[in-house]
Amino acid sequence: MSEVKRITAPFDKEVVKSLKAGDNVLISGTIIAARDAAHKALTEALARGEKLPVELKGETIYYVGPTPAKPNQAIGAAGPTTSGRMDKYTPTMINEVGINGMIGKGYRNDAVVEAMKKSCCVYMVAIGGIGAVISQSIKKYEVLAYPELGPEAVARLTVEDFPAIVAIDCEGNNFYEVLLFARAEQNQPF
Repeated sequence: MSEVKRITAPFDKEVVKSLKAGDNVLISGTIIAARDAAHKALTEALARGEKLPVELKGETIYYVGPTPAKPNQAIGAAGPTTSGRMDKYTPTMINEVGINGMIGKGYRNDAVVEAMKKSCCVYMVAIGGIGAVISQSIKKYEVLAYPELGPEAVARLTVEDFPAIVAIDCEGNNFYEVLLFARAEQNQPF
């Protein structure tokens, strides 16, 4: 297991290049929340030649649709959404919009990985099923665009020590594949 890397978001390409598949990270700063409906609205706006309602260049997008906040909380449960649901939009978000990172859960398709390698982007995963725990690292939730989408609106999250693991680095190294290969070599089930 690697030592924990503390990073501040938004982060630049030098930070992206320093992150390697399997790295454990704690993110502080701001990240953007956006899920399927928001990605669809953003890419459709771009296709129509419209300016996006929020600047996303250099940002990290967390695929999340949070539950309503309880009293004295910034946000309710905020576990990751399956990233593959965004795959049809992601190459546009990386190559045209210029995001530097993504956080979700699960695998990404080949087109996403190629876009990541081309534009130097990183994919991190958060642990599914612990949305209530993850929400404790979210200190502020501010809707930026598409409020009509409710929990799928584009929002800025202020985070402190948000836990994630680098799943695919900007060179295309995939932690899922490394883990599976290591298990197979040791004849252990995954």
